[in-house]
Amino acid sequence: MVYKEFLEFKLSEIGIGTYLGELDQETDKAYEETIRYGYELGINVVDSAINYRYMKSERAIGRVLKDIKRENLIISTKGGYVPYDIESGIDPKDYFYDIFVYPGIIDERKLTQNWHYLDRKFIDWCFNKSLQNLNTNYIDIYFLHNVEEQLLYKNKDEFYNTLKSCFELLEEKVSQGQLKYYGVATWSGFRISRASKQHLELKEILDIASYISKDHHFRFMQLPYNIGMSEAFTVKNQIVGNEYKTILEAAKELGVYVYTSASIYQGQVIGRIPKELKDYFGLEKDIHVALQFVRSAPGVGTMLVGTKNKEHLKENLEIENVPPMEFEKYINLFSMYKKNA
Repeated sequence: MVYKEFLEFKLSEIGIGTYLGELDQETDKAYEETIRYGYELGINVVDSAINYRYMKSERAIGRVLKDIKRENLIISTKGGYVPYDIESGIDPKDYFYDIFVYPGIIDERKLTQNWHYLDRKFIDWCFNKSLQNLNTNYIDIYFLHNVEEQLLYKNKDEFYNTLKSCFELLEEKVSQGQLKYYGVATWSGFRISRASKQHLELKEILDIASYISKDHHFRFMQLPYNIGMSEAFTVKNQIVGNEYKTILEAAKELGVYVYTSASIYQGQVIGRIPKELKDYFGLEKDIHVALQFVRSAPGVGTMLVGTKNKEHLKENLEIENVPPMEFEKYINLFSMYKKNA
């Protein structure tokens, strides 16, 4: 297993994501067994979110922590979408009003169409609930989830004020020993053009964290990167030091570690890799080409792969026996890739 040294961490190059799956006990057990198996093979990064599988994914990780020492796993989770606790036994509508609206945690007027909500009080609730679900007294990395959703409803000043209040909360969690680091997990914000309403500027977001504390703990971010979504490497939509840079370049220069989500495009690449591309990589399996594409991009830290199948995970890890593609060859790949797109 390849490990990336960052701050006090040694993070495995491949991490396990827990987004998809049915809501049954078989899926819970499959996730638990896969995380344990991955740990035996050297994977120490596990990612989740409070809304994944209606809190069941976090709880599956929590059960794994009964068998694995807490300090041996680097656990990240997220808050930003209104969650439902499927094990509460409460009707979803009643749960929403009883847990969030009536106690004043959520103002319905500020809820987006996608059930996204972002403010200090709500994130505080989500964070504390995640601690409980994960069966732990601290979280390694906490991501504000798809924050660009708010830019459809707020102007930049309002948005940055919201981030500031959430960052202040998360810095307090750090000082209380409940959190090590935080950041943002995004879908489109760092991939789209600067003209887009939902575009995110990493330097400006970091400036907010720096305003709160010179020794702030915003050191991680998450975004999609895969063969079908290569903007993080190709689109120069960030400004750092008066120069346009890609988000991967900007993150590296600004000292932010990058998790890639959707690293295998949620499995959509399987069976769709052209033979010419496989020959270029010198790899036979579609999954290995997909993973090699991600891990070879300069600036990528850990690539998250959502899986609850031990055999699939073992197959994924075979790529660790192959060195990443050399930079010049990787750059040259893109002209051929466009031809096959």
